[in-house]
Amino acid sequence: MKIGDKELNMSILLVTGIEGARNCAAVVGAQLGMEVEVAEGRRDALTCLRKREFLALVIDETLAECDPAAADRICEHAGLAIPLQINFALSGAARLTREIRSALHRREREQAVARRAAAAAIEAELKSTVAGLLLHSQLALNGSEIPAPVADRLRVVADLAGSLRQQLSIPLASRAAGPARAGAAA
Repeated sequence: MKIGDKELNMSILLVTGIEGARNCAAVVGAQLGMEVEVAEGRRDALTCLRKREFLALVIDETLAECDPAAADRICEHAGLAIPLQINFALSGAARLTREIRSALHRREREQAVARRAAAAAIEAELKSTVAGLLLHSQLALNGSEIPAPVADRLRVVADLAGSLRQQLSIPLASRAAGPARAGAAA
């Protein structure tokens, strides 16, 4: 998959100059089932981030403390990656794996909440629009001197708006499960 001109896949970028980083990356990659790249400093990290998107960006705390401006610059270019700072000298591959997995799960939960909130906002807006459409079409039908063809079209609009209003009154979870059940029954 591509976003713009960047490749997007399931990978993590570790930014550290610590000895044994590639071995640690191999262990983390095997445990998470993802590709893990290692950048040994700011320049390597920025090059990697220009080439593609990552799910997570893990910066060694010692690098961030020694050169905060470089760490900030790396994070500015992180794109969609979840930025993490971990002390590689004190953390083993197991802790690094736990921290990354935790961050990825947290992102999934946040995205699910955001999707539900967006769906609820769209649904509320639709309900309001449909209610207005239904009201105005019924008011127009109650007016005098409406030509028959226009009255017929207004009735169709009112019927469609009423039908949509009924569909929107069913909870979203029930509507989502409805077509799947109907397909399974057929």
